[in-house]
Amino acid sequence: MCECVGTLVGSNAGIMSVEFDTQENLVLAASSDFASRVWTLGDQRLRHTLTGHSGKVLSAKFLGDANKVVSGSHDRTLKIWDLVSRACIKTIFAGSSCNDLVTSDGIGSNIISAHFDKRIRFWDTRSESSANEISLQGRVTSLDLSPDHQYLISSSRDDTLKLIDLRMNQVTNTFCADGFKVSSDWSRAIFSPDGEYVCAGSSDNGVYIWNIKKNKVEKILREHNHPVISVTWHPMGQHLLSCDKAKKAVLWSDF
Repeated sequence: MCECVGTLVGSNAGIMSVEFDTQENLVLAASSDFASRVWTLGDQRLRHTLTGHSGKVLSAKFLGDANKVVSGSHDRTLKIWDLVSRACIKTIFAGSSCNDLVTSDGIGSNIISAHFDKRIRFWDTRSESSANEISLQGRVTSLDLSPDHQYLISSSRDDTLKLIDLRMNQVTNTFCADGFKVSSDWSRAIFSPDGEYVCAGSSDNGVYIWNIKKNKVEKILREHNHPVISVTWHPMGQHLLSCDKAKKAVLWSDF
């Protein structure tokens, strides 16, 4: 049985993404009120409010360590924040609304961003320009790194997930299914903790799980009555959590 153990307050609009730091001491959230916020988990206190974007912040991630954050916004920029000085230390002009982002190395120098203009962009924080980009066939709604950081899974509004080999920066596989439709510009797709499956919610109220090696749908989970927009896997792999547009969350086990 699930129970609420605390509520993190301070945001003035909808939360678009949530992340823990590697030590699980901090919680970082991106918000539609143009800001990102950091709370300490132990006492559930708001520690930082990062303001400076001129549009909704759609994704925020810790960058390298718990002292730096990168945020992506509808205002077409990425911003890097130093939590020690509580200041924005770099603004990257991406050219298109950023729907999601991931940090692809442990030292915080590489960022990968997903965009409204159907492109995935690769950034080196030591440079001013995009190091590379990949064009897809639909607005890119989410990104997730495989556990070994060698692959990237993206979801896009052409109702497909793309598996990208980061060693070659090429799409190596496409996952789709009859009935599967990406339900919003912020729908999330994820890898399983063992890297053998990918999972995403659908506008037909289902949660779709694909076997990567077999390139086929392994299972469709049915419990929601509204489009599913977000999924996340327990780090140990035995549970899956999904959330729909009607604010209903479902915890799955033995699937």
